[in-house]
Amino acid sequence: MDQNYGQITKDGLWNNNIVFAQALGLCPLLAVTGTATNGLGMGLASTAVFVASALAISALRGIITPQVRLPVFVLIIAVLVTLVDMTMNAWMHDLHKVLGLFIPLIVTNCAILGRAEAFASRNKVLPSLVDGIMMGLGFTFALVALGATREILGSGTLFADAKLLLGNWAGFLELHLIPDYKGFLLIILPPGGFIVLAFLLAGKRLIDQALTRRGKPLTVVPAANQRKVI
Repeated sequence: MDQNYGQITKDGLWNNNIVFAQALGLCPLLAVTGTATNGLGMGLASTAVFVASALAISALRGIITPQVRLPVFVLIIAVLVTLVDMTMNAWMHDLHKVLGLFIPLIVTNCAILGRAEAFASRNKVLPSLVDGIMMGLGFTFALVALGATREILGSGTLFADAKLLLGNWAGFLELHLIPDYKGFLLIILPPGGFIVLAFLLAGKRLIDQALTRRGKPLTVVPAANQRKVI
């Protein structure tokens, strides 16, 4: 079956975005996005699982029977999450300590299991690979967008401690945008996550509506059907 890779890309990044369109994976989204750095770390970890699970499940789809497919999918995802968790603990230990329990909890992210069932188990390896990458990047985009917004409003910084958490290469990401800013504590706390997410969802809805109006052809009313104004 031919695949429209452009449509897969649009769906993963925007149209069918895991957070902004499907409202899935909200537990890690709201829990770890106090800063953009944490959101980026969790997003990259989740993307690795998205991609690897899509490849594995698509490659094995011919030998996995329908009766046991869900337990097998969960087992594959759990193994991959364990590998990601051990890798982060070894190479990004500071970030691993910050994200803590939420890395193993990627196993319970219904978005990964749902995508494996809806797409990877029904398509060839290459389309599944593209879908996994785009869904992961879309999820990472949502995490970073929420974390960056909360960090800027809450403390006036952007990608704080990126160098400490991600390594020396990430030092250029650290920005202090608002000097002498005392911060807005509510935005950094859990209620702030819900508030900012609501505004981001509303913003996406407005953008979609504007794009829909722009894409609609102009309707021309025939002269015979126009009412004469006196």
